[in-house]
Amino acid sequence: MSDAATADRPTNLADEADLDAFLAANDRALIEFYTEGCSICASMEPVLGNVARATDVAVGLVNPRDDPPLVERFAVQSVPLLVYFEDGEPVRRLAEGFVGADDVLAFVDADT
Repeated sequence: MSDAATADRPTNLADEADLDAFLAANDRALIEFYTEGCSICASMEPVLGNVARATDVAVGLVNPRDDPPLVERFAVQSVPLLVYFEDGEPVRRLAEGFVGADDVLAFVDADT
């Protein structure tokens, strides 16, 4: 796995094992839970690319559709779901549909 914290675009994560490895490799991470065919999720990808370029937070994308334990573990009830992690632990969640880059950056940098 490359150093995701310096990536200029989100890292696609295949499954729960990839997600766990990504979280272990990065002190701060933003994960988008998405599904194929979700137009709002697709519209978030360029926003998350901008976030990846504007911050040192690693950004990852994971489709939990075929991974029921992942859905249950993070209580994914709707997509897109953004979850911000520090030291591998989820700190806050955002599930408000499309969110612009400025709002995502504010979400990532909010005090816990």
